[in-house]
Amino acid sequence: MEWIMNPWPWYVGGILVALVMIALIKLGKTFGFSSNFRTMCAALGAGRSAEFFRFDWKAQQWNLLFLVGSVLGGYVSVHFLSNGQAPALADSVLNKLHATGFASAGTSYSPIELFGDWSLKNILLWSVGGLLIGFGTRYAGGCTSGHAISGLSDLQWPSLIAVIGFFIGGLVMVHLLFPFIF
Repeated sequence: MEWIMNPWPWYVGGILVALVMIALIKLGKTFGFSSNFRTMCAALGAGRSAEFFRFDWKAQQWNLLFLVGSVLGGYVSVHFLSNGQAPALADSVLNKLHATGFASAGTSYSPIELFGDWSLKNILLWSVGGLLIGFGTRYAGGCTSGHAISGLSDLQWPSLIAVIGFFIGGLVMVHLLFPFIF
């Protein structure tokens, strides 16, 4: 049982993702977490008021199951398979996060300063961040997992452009906006 409690090599995850993507391509399906929002809205009846949600959402039930499994898998891994340890971070990353005011970095899975504090600032950060993510995924026609995993596996040019944009956006956030906000 010790092997499951320790971090696995990166290539194990890579092989598993590749096998899943080969199976999805063979089955003619595409993967992406943001598409689950559309599926959930359609299942709850949003198609009565918006054309965008009028489609056969039952054909996407497998993707909803994948979403639920991912959430449950994350919960199980954090609470039962981690020995209570946070992921290892490089000393340079820890030093920068501590200098920025994130004293919990390296001791918890999510920063307590953000997710353990229900201050107005944090609620605004969560709300604006959620709106930007929602807008970005809709504007880009999918999320990072959909474009970077599924779209690139299908050799889709728009997915390559979207992934480059995600990468540039991440660099801007980390190097320009993050120090400004915190």
